Amino acid sequence: MIKDAAYWIAFAHLPRWRYLRLNELLNKIYNENNLSLEDYFSLTEKERVKEFDLTEKEAEDILNAKKELPNHAFLAENLSNQGFELITVLSSDYSQTLIKNYKEGYSPVLFYIKGNKKILNEKSVAIVGSRNANEISIKFTDNIAKKAGKEFKVVVSGFAKGVDKQALDSAIKYKGQSIIVLPQGVLTFGSGYKEYYKPIVEGNVLVLSAYHPKTPWKAELAMARNALIYGLADEIYVAESGETGGTWSGVIDGLRRGRKIFVRQPESNEKNANNILIQKESGCS
Repeated sequence: MIKDAAYWIAFAHLPRWRYLRLNELLNKIYNENNLSLEDYFSLTEKERVKEFDLTEKEAEDILNAKKELPNHAFLAENLSNQGFELITVLSSDYSQTLIKNYKEGYSPVLFYIKGNKKILNEKSVAIVGSRNANEISIKFTDNIAKKAGKEFKVVVSGFAKGVDKQALDSAIKYKGQSIIVLPQGVLTFGSGYKEYYKPIVEGNVLVLSAYHPKTPWKAELAMARNALIYGLADEIYVAESGETGGTWSGVIDGLRRGRKIFVRQPESNEKNANNILIQKESGCS
């Protein structure tokens, strides 16, 4: 198992490879050629280039990744010893909601998780909004999380301050379940595991990351992480949005994809872009 994990870690983090290219290559390896990743890495460089239509740069990337396999095996063992699991895009445990929403082009080939992986395939909602949300938005978030708990729906959260954190904490408060989607690697979230140790152990919180386990928090990863929050959810509730930023771009992308999105009707004295999103939502319906 550790050896298999090493190959997946090597493959998932090929430098600057897009998810679409990784998934295309996986399809050729597993479905068209009936090989495993171990088989694939065991081929000669010439065989890999010829049989799988690799560019010179791609072939070099895979050769470099192969050299790192011993380090990846050590990392995989360390992750296993700390209670982390790896879920590949080929696994039945992988979120079918994500695949349905984003297809192969935006579906990571590998997730690192800690907690109850079964909730990855339960009905789910994302409650999204500003880091500096007002009290009305926070109350709205709390109410939607409460409703989700009653309907046995998992709340998907990004763990940012404001709406994200409130969605997570309210889900726990109302005895519901939640997925924390990290903008960093699972090994750099130390304080979070301490804070949510009990709900993780009890099976009510799942911590998930698509990034290399040692990756520190980065602003650009926080933006990219937002796409996973939207993709992992069956329904999206917008508490508060500006005319720019992660919430805005996520909703606009979701509307283009025909996603089920509910935007909170703002009060007359509020300064946000909710009404603009509602108009766009009406135009797409």
